Amino acid sequence: MATTVYFEETINCQGGEATLDLEFGRSSFYTEDSIYLNVNGSGVVMDRATAKQFVAAAQSVGHYFGLLE
Repeated sequence: MATTVYFEETINCQGGEATLDLEFGRSSFYTEDSIYLNVNGSGVVMDRATAKQFVAAAQSVGHYFGLLE
C-alpha cells in the first residue's frame, strides 16, 4: 500500500478545550486510489463517489471563508 500524506496535524479548538489528530491524503490500498482520512487513530479509505463529495464540500467551505479564490 502506498500513501501520500497531504495533511497531518493536531488541531486545537479555538476555545482550547479540545484537540483532534487529523491526517489525510492518498491511498492505493484498494484497486482504485482514493482519499484516506485518519482521525484520532481511526482511519478509512473513501470510495471515489464519497471522495468527490468530500472535496466539493471542502472547496465550498473554503470559498465561503474566502480561503480559496
